[in-house]
Amino acid sequence: MKRHPLVRHLALLGLFGSGLSAADPAFDITLDTISSGFDKKSCWVHPRAGVIPGPMPKVVLTMQKAMLSGSDLFYALNEMRTDDLGKTWTGPTEHTDTLGRRGEPDGVTVAASDFWPKWHAKTGVLLGIGHTVRYQNNKVMPAPIRPRETAFATYDPEQRHWSAWEPLAMPDEARFFNCGAGCVQRVDLPDGDILLPVYFSPKGGKFSHVAVLRCGFDGRKLSVKEVGNELAVDTDRGLHEPSLAVFKGRYYLTIRHDQRAYVTHSDDGLHYADLKPWTWDDGSDLGSYNTQAHWVTHQDALYLVYTRRGADNDHVMRHRAPLFIGQVDPAKLCVMRDSEQVLVPQRGARLGNFGITEVNANETWVTVAEWMQTTGPNYADFTQCMKYGSNNAVFAARIHWKSGNTTWNQH
Repeated sequence: MKRHPLVRHLALLGLFGSGLSAADPAFDITLDTISSGFDKKSCWVHPRAGVIPGPMPKVVLTMQKAMLSGSDLFYALNEMRTDDLGKTWTGPTEHTDTLGRRGEPDGVTVAASDFWPKWHAKTGVLLGIGHTVRYQNNKVMPAPIRPRETAFATYDPEQRHWSAWEPLAMPDEARFFNCGAGCVQRVDLPDGDILLPVYFSPKGGKFSHVAVLRCGFDGRKLSVKEVGNELAVDTDRGLHEPSLAVFKGRYYLTIRHDQRAYVTHSDDGLHYADLKPWTWDDGSDLGSYNTQAHWVTHQDALYLVYTRRGADNDHVMRHRAPLFIGQVDPAKLCVMRDSEQVLVPQRGARLGNFGITEVNANETWVTVAEWMQTTGPNYADFTQCMKYGSNNAVFAARIHWKSGNTTWNQH
């Protein structure tokens, strides 16, 4: 396998922690480039990593190619891996047999995508979860007639092999016709159950809704035990890409919508309060819209990683770069404006599809790739991204905590 050196090319001061002064920031950040360059026909997207813990953790990152000539045309998942905390990487290794496209009747092709590996401590298994996407004539089928499932697979670290992805069996209800967990951040409970956010709509439905599932996992099979309350904003396309965190015994859910991002909270992880638009601490709109956001947790502070308008980024598709990190006020459910820092700078390409990985007690990584499609009318014109410096770099922004431990799903 091709071996990529890890190139460290940028260091940034971190976000101030709760009660810390500017002279004593909560963390430092280094930005590493895992890979860069592309063939001008496709680009790497969705790099997200899981950790196999140990004295020297093993980090397994999955990503896949997207064709520039179409919308969400994904191919087999690939793996990159580091056994030395990012000094060297192996890969990418394509897992076509187990994590590749599959043929279905009537000329339909199905792929697993929007994947996120995460260590399941109770069973000692690296479990990846995403969803499916279906194509006809190599175009995404329209959502109202496209069935969709949550897809999951497990990893054998010795054989460096992923199991064949399987669909999660959902309750036999019409609302789950188009239902998946693409790009979502899950929470694993101490008893081994998994709180998994999903978004779904019935056949022919116009709006997507969100709920959190309580799932069982026995080390091989994922199964649904319970479904939480249904959250809805029935405008545009509805709600998508929910991500979940637990902080000091309370659960927090951030959700994508075409016009703005939403947040809510829960005491039990399944039943959530009314949605609130994401705002700054002064009550003004955060400016994040039509893309995902994810959580970082640490000791006494909760953080959001997001993109937004108003950052000299009108040339970036949907304002999806730079990637910001900001501290959240968990009582008011807002981002403290003075805490915002650039986590990954913009270079013309969007950075909206990313992942969070708790590597160990001292480091949390944010992994993201420069997606080399631009604003219309010619979405495939990658030169519009390249003229600002983008080249499909895959980044790992490494948050180095200065004290204490990450919450690791703290209750």
